[in-house]
Amino acid sequence: MYKNKIKDKIAEIETFLDELDIIIPPTLKEYKQNFEKRAACEHYFEKITEATIDLAFLVIKNEGFKMPEDEKETFNLLAKEKIISLELAAKLKDAKGMRNIISHQYSQVDDEIVFDSITGELSRDVREFVERVKII
Repeated sequence: MYKNKIKDKIAEIETFLDELDIIIPPTLKEYKQNFEKRAACEHYFEKITEATIDLAFLVIKNEGFKMPEDEKETFNLLAKEKIISLELAAKLKDAKGMRNIISHQYSQVDDEIVFDSITGELSRDVREFVERVKII
């Protein structure tokens, strides 16, 4: 029922990840010094994380799982249902938390943490999630 929406969301996420890869500065120093690149990377971080949450909800609907009460429980539910590992669920929840910090400026954004995430963790973890979704 939601298969086409899932495929579309996966394509959107993969496009965002590819576009982010193109704009990431090669070093933390360049990232910190280039306001435009930093802002664009943070924007892509937000978009990727939001699309990942959307994908998680589509999977939950498609599989007929009980909807979680809030977004925080989305990845835990997918781990409980053996769609993803508990470790991946924790990483995706951390990304969501970082998105909230970036999006709402709850506190000063730590450029080093964001840079480390966008140059490794975010892409790896989201791509792993996408691959898990593709096989269900």
